[in-house]
Amino acid sequence: MNQDFLFLFLSVAVGAIIVEIFKPTKSKNIQLLLTFSGAYLLSVSVIHLIPELFRDNISNNIGIFILAGFLIQILLEYFSKGIEHGHFHKRNTIPFSVLISLCLHSLLEGIPLGGHLHDHAHNALLTGILLHKAPVSIVLLSLFLQSGMSKIKAYFLLLLFALMTPLGVYSGHLFTELSNYANEIMAIVIGIFLHISTTILFESTDGHRFSFQKILTIIIGACIAILSL
Repeated sequence: MNQDFLFLFLSVAVGAIIVEIFKPTKSKNIQLLLTFSGAYLLSVSVIHLIPELFRDNISNNIGIFILAGFLIQILLEYFSKGIEHGHFHKRNTIPFSVLISLCLHSLLEGIPLGGHLHDHAHNALLTGILLHKAPVSIVLLSLFLQSGMSKIKAYFLLLLFALMTPLGVYSGHLFTELSNYANEIMAIVIGIFLHISTTILFESTDGHRFSFQKILTIIIGACIAILSL
């Protein structure tokens, strides 16, 4: 679990370092990074997480929880303004709802990591979260700084965001009664992943057109997920 904490913090730190060093102003590079993470998230959900979930679960209602996760993410994005999949609008103030919804999203996806997942499913879920948190951190920190927020406040809020997934992991480990609902929580997280990944893939370019770069990026993301079988 300690390794998970370290990797989760490092993924956000990588995003912060990229903002500080490269000061990314071209959304195209960020969108390609998001496209890669979206392709990986979708592939790992379909190839790893969903088969693992249905293999260990005999309930006929598990699909309802996947749908619930999908709908929960729609609600969260209403407040987060789509930062999870790269929507980035310069503004003078940061709506508090953006940070709250992103933190809630991060908390939810961390809970299954603290449970009793098979190593295979655990590693697939962790990798998917790590690949997605870095580009989201870039967008979030850039949004904070370009709004005129002081660096101290911006990094404090980014730290708060970085703490949420480890807090979810710790909650899943500490509250053993959550293990009774491990499959349901995992299904909700899969639903969230499915919404984020498909939205990224269809919205990460203007006019929803698939350029050669985007297609190649999607193929690479999918192949990495397949090779990790």
